[in-house]
Amino acid sequence: MSAVRIAAAPISWGVCEVPGWGLQLSPDRVLGEMADLGFSATEFGPEGFLPRESGAKAATLRAVGLTAVGGFVPAILHVDGHDPLPAIALELDAFEVAGADVLVVAAATGVDGYDAARPVLDEAAWTRLLLNLDAIDAAAGRRGITAVIHPHVGTIVENPAEISRVLEGSSIGFCLDTGHLLIGGTDPVDFALRHSARIRHTHLKDVDLGIAALVRDGALGYYDAVTRGLYRALGRGDIDIRSIVTSLMSSGYSGWFVLEQDNVVVAEPAAGAGPMLEARASIDFLRSILADP
Repeated sequence: MSAVRIAAAPISWGVCEVPGWGLQLSPDRVLGEMADLGFSATEFGPEGFLPRESGAKAATLRAVGLTAVGGFVPAILHVDGHDPLPAIALELDAFEVAGADVLVVAAATGVDGYDAARPVLDEAAWTRLLLNLDAIDAAAGRRGITAVIHPHVGTIVENPAEISRVLEGSSIGFCLDTGHLLIGGTDPVDFALRHSARIRHTHLKDVDLGIAALVRDGALGYYDAVTRGLYRALGRGDIDIRSIVTSLMSSGYSGWFVLEQDNVVVAEPAAGAGPMLEARASIDFLRSILADP
């Protein structure tokens, strides 16, 4: 089996790019708790969480024994006359300085949050999106950085038909986000088995299937679903995380396993309480899978 790389993500502590997304805990607390749990790497989190200057980003992480994985970058890819490459190039500049190696791209709608109605793309818009994905993939690859598309609730690439268009029309790799795939209608266990060659980054989430169904059917908004416990610590929800991890490892997967449980924090937790408890449960569960021969 290939080496295992495990990382954390600030969204597990409720740190999110969406305006009004609950209390945003301080970097000192979040990064300190990651280190206390034994993580050695993390995704960056949203703009403004870490210092803007790339060297300072890396130094902030190094101060608590963490290295940079990379991070989530929403980009508008489908709009005529809008070139996403200059902004992506700036992100790649920052990633290089900080030593990050994965650019996780989401095909943004252009509206903040993930509860607004998604636009329906015509063929010309789909062609632009796919060409932009390949251009981003190539630009990242020239710098030794892996670019991946992240199918995500409330973005242009969410459901099985949209994922199929990217699989067939672009060569970019995928971020296997177990939760967002399932909520969008794709079986993540099956995706991991059938498309292992395209999976280059993984976000591990566990999910309450009943709440996920409400989101998929439009009966509950994404934000409200998160506040109601849509995401669970690994091993405490309804996704077969064990099968996904073992099938990826058996296929020779060498990317990151990022433990990412979207969370909303409404008040400062007591020391040793709050999101840290579920993050501990998740990393313990993943370690138990990896220790099982």
